[in-house]
Amino acid sequence: MTIRIRLAVLACFLAAGGALALGAGPARADYPEAVRQTLLPGYADFRAATADLAAKAAETCDPAALAAPFNAAWDAWLEVQWLRLGPAEDQGRALAIAFWPDPKGMGAKAQKALIGADPALLAPEAFAQQSVAARGFFSLERLLYPATPLAADTCPLIRATADDLARMAAAIETDWTGSYADVMLTAGAPGNATFLTESEVRQALFTQIATGLEFIKDQRIGRPLGTFDKPRPELAEARASGRSLRNVLVSLQALRAMTETLSPNAPQTLAAFDHAIQLAQALDDPDFSGIADPSGWLKLQILQQAVDATRQKALSELARDLGVDLGFNAADGD
Repeated sequence: MTIRIRLAVLACFLAAGGALALGAGPARADYPEAVRQTLLPGYADFRAATADLAAKAAETCDPAALAAPFNAAWDAWLEVQWLRLGPAEDQGRALAIAFWPDPKGMGAKAQKALIGADPALLAPEAFAQQSVAARGFFSLERLLYPATPLAADTCPLIRATADDLARMAAAIETDWTGSYADVMLTAGAPGNATFLTESEVRQALFTQIATGLEFIKDQRIGRPLGTFDKPRPELAEARASGRSLRNVLVSLQALRAMTETLSPNAPQTLAAFDHAIQLAQALDDPDFSGIADPSGWLKLQILQQAVDATRQKALSELARDLGVDLGFNAADGD
């Protein structure tokens, strides 16, 4: 065998070996997988869960009977709530679905005017025009878990609120499957004025993950945590229904699932998520009442620190893997 032939054989062998090595490694996921495997199923779950809630409310307004579908629908919303762009932002839907925080109590005030009011105000078209503070999960929570007994019959408002949630969820899913998913999946294609490059999609999703973690740290945990000398458990999200900790946990799980689908090659970020999730699962304080005690406060602060550490890992490792940065302002979704 001549040297030239030997070199040719060696080159073929190396090429074949390189191909095998590449094939043996983990597949590089990206935003198309994230859209198809996480976002679209998430919005489908939300639509189905709110439809179940509305159907159950049509049968009964008993809070005990509505508790399970109410919590299932809220869980489904938390799968996708962190994504503050696209159809959920159209027409103020996200705010109407979950108006919180509400430091001035606007929701309770607007909702009070609807209890026992003209039934025409509760018709679908009219109710959709009501203040976003008077709609959504927090309004339904006030009806199902009232701080004090409500004098008037709340059943019509319970049904109107549940129906409104189901309509918004259906509209969001329709818009995703009808157009917005394609807008993301065709980034960089001629005529796509929303995402001019594929990198813009990665940038947007990454920024939303970072913003979602920031919201958990600063709002869902930070507001009730207050300070060591002055904890504020009364400011906890969804305290009346005992979902304060659950909202933190489900949100972390949703963000982790999205991160893993978008970028499975971010082990430190995923490990940080796992640590924060484990801390949340071990924290036996559903409505954060326990933070009035110093030991309970410290446990919640440790969870807050773990969420912040997860965000910091994402800002370094995940950003590097995706080839993006935080952008101008995390809250803008840019």
